[in-house]
Amino acid sequence: MDPTTTHPVQFSVDFPDRELNRLTTAFRIVVVIPIAIVLGAVSAGTMQWDSDGSTMTVVAGAGGILFLAPLLMILFRRKYPRWWFDWNLELQRFANRVGVYLMLMDDRYPSTDEHQSVHLDYPYPDVERDLNRWLPLVKWFLAIPHYVVLFFLDIAVIVVVIVAWFAVLFTGRYPRGAFDFVQGVMRWHNRVIAYALVLVTDRYPPFSLAA
Repeated sequence: MDPTTTHPVQFSVDFPDRELNRLTTAFRIVVVIPIAIVLGAVSAGTMQWDSDGSTMTVVAGAGGILFLAPLLMILFRRKYPRWWFDWNLELQRFANRVGVYLMLMDDRYPSTDEHQSVHLDYPYPDVERDLNRWLPLVKWFLAIPHYVVLFFLDIAVIVVVIVAWFAVLFTGRYPRGAFDFVQGVMRWHNRVIAYALVLVTDRYPPFSLAA
């Protein structure tokens, strides 16, 4: 990997160059519910009960992603436990498979473990060599410009997916231009998450949809 030309966070979705299932596309918002519940179950914080009967929520991270624990380990121990890295990566992959299915880019039901048509990868960091120990404290703040841009891009994605929904219903095909746009926005999201929340890279995400 040439760090000057290739971003460490790589994301792509195989374009479905075939006729997609029109029936499941028509009712995608309904058929996605079971797997969305599963994703929510592994992404939510855990709940504990106090002795007086009140509840206390223990948040594992940012929507299931381990954030605070890796931050503290990077800051004080200069290490990133491998199993925390694997959890974050696999959870991101699973969430992306559900997202791809919801956005009609694949008609195969999302798997909880197989990668299917969705490819997300980034290298396991050597913390002492690859990561600045203090930068995780401010990455969330440095990424604010991305949050603003992605807010508007997400609105555009909703419009594009609605157009693609009609296209698949009438032609069975997902327009390639629409597919590339939605894929690009998802790629942008994944790079921001890897930088600001998963903390696996200090490479600032580019303001770009491109690979």
